[in-house]
Amino acid sequence: MSLRSDILIAATMAALALSAGQASAHAKLVSSDPAANATVAPPKAIHLTFNEKLAPTFSSFELAMADGLKSPVKTSLSADRKTINGRPKAPLGAGVYKLTWHAAAADDGHRMDGAITFTVK
Repeated sequence: MSLRSDILIAATMAALALSAGQASAHAKLVSSDPAANATVAPPKAIHLTFNEKLAPTFSSFELAMADGLKSPVKTSLSADRKTINGRPKAPLGAGVYKLTWHAAAADDGHRMDGAITFTVK
């Protein structure tokens, strides 16, 4: 085999390795409003933004107070499918809230889960 063939094979293998790594990427939370650990006035809307497009059927969140009492929220995805938007069905009272989210990347369907907390004053 020639040096040129060796270089071509190495370059091809490197390109395949890089593309395989990109295909297995998963949706990661990049920002939230309210922000994690923030103290805020009662929000009328909650937004979770991810680093890639999400699968609508498998991406949403739930909201509960520290005592476990759930606060109903209607969720939807933004037009670019990177943000889960939620509107509490009733005004949020004062207290600590835990927001538990699950999001599936549109490209690979892998589900990621996480949680943030914030306080309503």
